[in-house]
Amino acid sequence: MKKILFVLPFLFLFSCNNENADIVATKTILSILEQQQNDWNNGNIEAYMQAYWKSPQLRFASGDKITFGWQKTFSNYKKSYPDKETMGELHFTELKVEIINETDAVVFGRWKLFRKSDSPNGLFTLRFHKFDEGWKIISDHTS
Repeated sequence: MKKILFVLPFLFLFSCNNENADIVATKTILSILEQQQNDWNNGNIEAYMQAYWKSPQLRFASGDKITFGWQKTFSNYKKSYPDKETMGELHFTELKVEIINETDAVVFGRWKLFRKSDSPNGLFTLRFHKFDEGWKIISDHTS
């Protein structure tokens, strides 16, 4: 019984530290997405892409296509959105961050573009990984 009472405070502290780490990670990831939204709305795809893992292993899935690699994903964005008018104004909503562990998280949400001629929208699932340089999107599935 004494051993249990001795261990309980440490378990509580460990639990609190994990909760605090999860809160910090969630806030950090949400700020990355806010920055992405701002970069997009400023017409800056290159800055928008800084949230992504700069690796040939980055995976981006949209529609029935899967793209591998940061450079290819960046090139596809530039081709699909050549100017600020086609980019429109981006809004992320209904964001739900799920912390998996201290280095991995998943974000679910909705996106919507507001443009003169239309307002495309859809859902996305992002997998984040925490590297030495911070949290990066390593997989993006957008519909």
